[in-house]
Amino acid sequence: MSATRTLEAIKYTPGSLLILDQLALPHETIFEPILNIQDGHAAIKTMKTRGAPAIAIVAALSLAVDVATRAAKHEFKTVPQAVEFLNSSLEYLKTSRPTAVNLFDAAHKLSVVIQDSAKKATSPSEVTDAYINAAEKMLVDDVQDNKNIGKHGAAFIVENCKNKEDIRVLTHCNTGSLATAGWGTALGIIRDLHKNGQLKHAYCTETRPYNQGSRLTAYELVYENIPATLICDSMASALLHQNPSVQAIVVGADRVAANGDTANKIGTYQLAITAKHHNILFIVAAPSTSIDLSTKSGKDIVIEQRPAEELVTITGLLEGKNIPATVRTAAHGVGVWNPSFDVTPSELISAIVTERGVAVKTPGKSEFDMKAFLQ
Repeated sequence: MSATRTLEAIKYTPGSLLILDQLALPHETIFEPILNIQDGHAAIKTMKTRGAPAIAIVAALSLAVDVATRAAKHEFKTVPQAVEFLNSSLEYLKTSRPTAVNLFDAAHKLSVVIQDSAKKATSPSEVTDAYINAAEKMLVDDVQDNKNIGKHGAAFIVENCKNKEDIRVLTHCNTGSLATAGWGTALGIIRDLHKNGQLKHAYCTETRPYNQGSRLTAYELVYENIPATLICDSMASALLHQNPSVQAIVVGADRVAANGDTANKIGTYQLAITAKHHNILFIVAAPSTSIDLSTKSGKDIVIEQRPAEELVTITGLLEGKNIPATVRTAAHGVGVWNPSFDVTPSELISAIVTERGVAVKTPGKSEFDMKAFLQ
């Protein structure tokens, strides 16, 4: 496999942003223009763009495009006016997805850039240019961070697995190029194992109810010629029981608390339980921006509730007709509980892989010390 053969979900050039509409995948490849913060907010909220790192990047770049357009029209007459627009826009973008801490981390860092540039700016363009440069740098940095995660995670699995000659890995949801600026986090680790000739096979769950695994991860694995098998979520324990060559489960994260408790796509918690039962590695892969030291434990993480329609209907193409269709699968009138995420306790996690390296627990401890790790 060529190391350069990866999908591109975010296409950015100064003043222009296109995002791959992931609601249309895997049946259609549609790039949608993002012209302003309203477009960016809508793309994130409706999950045309999803994945914690990608959410932060698209939010930041949607504002970069918006403010560049406004600056070209000389809409900002004073420095305070530019500062007010940028800060209020960041606050608005933060409302698109409340659980993904990367978005809040990016907004905070960009807000600092805005304030610092405003202190010495003599014109509004100096503030807007500083913001745009910082947002563009986030795009570049995210790709490199993901590659470092892949390298560290692959090395950790090889070092700690039971059989280095037959490494098979299970992953959940989508954590590849489609969920990031490029390369991926958990799927980046799988990609590195494959690139190094150390991966025999990858398994991915369909990830109900939104099917990011079957629609997106399977699409990426096929695209990149990684040997893979799709299973439904309820098959994971049976797979581990019948196939002991599966030596690790690797997932992403939307928020990691200071003690290592991790919020990720619904269904992650049960995978951690079965990994513990079958005595295999359970690895969280995420950039350090997903670590929220202000959140002490998983009990403090706000879990987003998604629309009931996602659970009681399924979308796809009519067989043989290539016509998009939505089909209801549940009885009318039934109640629906549809949390987007669950929280995996730190005691079930073997390691947390970031671009800085691999965080592990002190022997005898059930929790991570993420603050010490980041220092």
